[in-house]
Amino acid sequence: MDKQTRGKDAEQKAWHWLIKHGLKPVSRNYLCKLGEIDLILLDGATLVFVEVRYRADKRFGGAANSVTANKQHKIIRTAQHFLMTHSQFQQHNCRFDVIAYETPSEENKPMWYKDAFRL
Repeated sequence: MDKQTRGKDAEQKAWHWLIKHGLKPVSRNYLCKLGEIDLILLDGATLVFVEVRYRADKRFGGAANSVTANKQHKIIRTAQHFLMTHSQFQQHNCRFDVIAYETPSEENKPMWYKDAFRL
């Protein structure tokens, strides 16, 4: 399985995993000129923007650590664009989570980093 296929598979698993844990689906793979947000869901009244990461090898810091400051900035700008174009969510509190799959053996048990970074 190539890297892109593994990433999409991880996103699919994270989507279903988060819904199973009570979040309500809003959007997947939101794309604009500023970037992409993997998953967007509602956790009660909070709009959650989720970055999904998969790493088969922890040698380079693991999945969660791969969400760099630059990547966080792109996600935040993309989230702002989403809010500007989807007025029904503008009054919601927002949160940025990371779902990290660290190794192939942990594919069904991700690490969920709630409120992983802020505006």
